[in-house]
Parts: sequence; structure tokens; C-alpha cells
Amino acid sequence: MPCNFLESEHAAVAWLCQCINKTAVDYLRHCGLDYEVSWSLQGWANVNRFGDYHDLHNHPHAYLSGTYYVAVPGESEAPPGRRDRRPGAISFYDPRAQANMTAIKGDPQVEAEHTVLPTPGTILLWPAFLHHFVHPNLSRRPRISISFNLVLKRDPGYLPDQG
Repeated sequence: MPCNFLESEHAAVAWLCQCINKTAVDYLRHCGLDYEVSWSLQGWANVNRFGDYHDLHNHPHAYLSGTYYVAVPGESEAPPGRRDRRPGAISFYDPRAQANMTAIKGDPQVEAEHTVLPTPGTILLWPAFLHHFVHPNLSRRPRISISFNLVLKRDPGYLPDQG
């Protein structure tokens, strides 16, 4: 198996690469980019057993990052202690420190955290600079996902005009 999971020649991996690339193209078009952007994909498998989580992090040197969820256990065990756990979820954090401090009623900027509880088959895609935290798996069944980065193939045409 190659170090880059998404370089595998397996048909299921080729299908996943097509899904990721389509999701990325849709994202870029939604952002208003009307020119062709080239990238390479880097991917790796995650198997989170009971208690496993991924600490707060982002993905330097990538343009976009994402995860495809293969298996997400529905049941969980609640160990004693805090009741505000969100097992199996992923949280994304507003990169603008304290931006929500000036929020007023009805302001969509009030939440500094956005949490998603994925289901099997979900692809999430986000800007690679965005800090995120993968909450602990509190199930005896593993949570399995494929995470990936889109790394831009550098092109001077991507740079904004400085004039």
C-alpha cells in the first residue's frame, strides 16, 4: 500500500478520488472561482478505537482538507463525568479570535464553534487553515474515515493582482 492512501489502484479508492475531486470543484465554483485550478490529493486512513480522538489542529501547506466517513458507530458508552461530550463528532472553530464578542441578537457570527455529527458516506470539505477537533469515539466499534488534503500545484495565475 502506498504512503498516500489515495494513490492506491483499488477501484473503491479511485471512486473516492472522483468524489473528492467533484466536491472540490463544486466548492471552488460556489466560491466564485471561474478558472481551472490544479491540485494533488494526499490521503490517509483513520481508525479510531474506543477513546481515540484527534486534538485541535489544522493542515499546513494544503489549500483544502476533508474527510470521508466510512463507518461511524451510532451507539456510545458514556463514562462517568461530563455530560456535554459529543462522541464521534467533529468541531470547526472560527479562525477570528474573539470575533463573536461583538455579536448581537440574530447575528450569524455568534457561534465560534460549528459541530457536525457525520454519518457513513459523508464527505466534509473545509479550508485547510481552519482549526478542527475530532471528538472521542465512545463506541466499542471503530470509527473509520479517510482524511485528505488538496495541495495546489503552484501557478502564478492563482495570485491576485497587486495593482
